[in-house]
Amino acid sequence: MITKAERELTFAGYTNYFLWLEQARFGTALRRKAAQGCRVRFLVGHPESDLTRTREQDEGVALTLSTRIRVTLAELEKIKSQPGIDARFSSGHAHLSVFRFDDDMIVTPLLTHSVGHDAPTLHLRRYQADGMFDRFATHVDELWKRGTPVWDEERNGQA
Repeated sequence: MITKAERELTFAGYTNYFLWLEQARFGTALRRKAAQGCRVRFLVGHPESDLTRTREQDEGVALTLSTRIRVTLAELEKIKSQPGIDARFSSGHAHLSVFRFDDDMIVTPLLTHSVGHDAPTLHLRRYQADGMFDRFATHVDELWKRGTPVWDEERNGQA
């Protein structure tokens, strides 16, 4: 789905950590997509927030959320100079991941006492206005508006 997307790639997972491990040359692919005019957005949790600490206690795993978020932030740092790639911190999606690839979407509602890879995964496709796809897309857009930039707003003239 990443390869086929032309307009929008949105990764609204609390850590997005697994993407860097499971997708070979992921940063290169994102740079190429952005250079071709595809909007690339990352919405992540803040590694030092109270919400992150609470979820870490709930998950109870050795590889903490804050560490997983920092892996993503370090990888994003390598590609942030590419126009079209942006990232924001959000606290509004701690129990829901939404990954958008144009008109396809992967939605993962996180369950109590479990990590993302143990949660159910839904594949949605946009077939109509105001359907389930659009509702999740609107939710992510609202979280994006409320989010705070990971990088300063003047970076390469992007806001």
